[in-house]
Amino acid sequence: MDASGLPLLDRRIADCRACPRLVSWREEVARTKRAAFADWTYWGRPVPGFGPADARLLIVGLAPAAHGGNRTGRMFTGDRSGDVLYEALYDVGLASQPTAVHAHDGLELHGVRVTSPVHCAPPANKPTPEERDTCRPWLVQELRLLRPTLRAVVVLGAFGWQAALPAFAEAGWSVPRPRPAFSHGARFHLDGLELFGCFHVSQRNTFTGRLTPTMLRDVLRTAGRVAELPTRGGQEADASPGD
Repeated sequence: MDASGLPLLDRRIADCRACPRLVSWREEVARTKRAAFADWTYWGRPVPGFGPADARLLIVGLAPAAHGGNRTGRMFTGDRSGDVLYEALYDVGLASQPTAVHAHDGLELHGVRVTSPVHCAPPANKPTPEERDTCRPWLVQELRLLRPTLRAVVVLGAFGWQAALPAFAEAGWSVPRPRPAFSHGARFHLDGLELFGCFHVSQRNTFTGRLTPTMLRDVLRTAGRVAELPTRGGQEADASPGD
């Protein structure tokens, strides 16, 4: 397998109907919509990963938001969590712009790909363990395709961490047992790959200050440098009283 197969994988993911509960939910949301997006034609399908096929840094989230990725068709696009993530990527020099509004807004990621262990929007943002495990083969295939260039991974949140580690093992990396525990700032070495833990960019974390813009930028910048991607700024340079 090589990176040329990633576009095909993305198309296959977008056609998946393996989890009846998720299929029903994502399509119901796409029909009923939110009032603020009444004029949108929702994507209403599984959301594939976003970013170049030769990415050196991978960001792993949880699942698309019902009125974010499920609406726009692009990972972390059109919701508050994505606003935080892409602004931080832009701040450290890994994205072409700080906003992600729709799938054709011109956003490009520099050496970074964004994906999730569950590709359909789940009710209450909570996939079941069975849904997580059913979706895992997609992440395994994506990891295998990215392996030739991949050097660092940032996993957002404990759910993503618990879902990603078995996928890394199935994709051929040697994951220690017991498996490393999640924490913000966790860092582990897996066969030429650096794995970083970061609190999720959910509103619950960002609104309460559990995850600040500076904390997020620090993790992304460190991971970017490990991946040998050109980054900008530093902790002192980009910190501000508002962080």
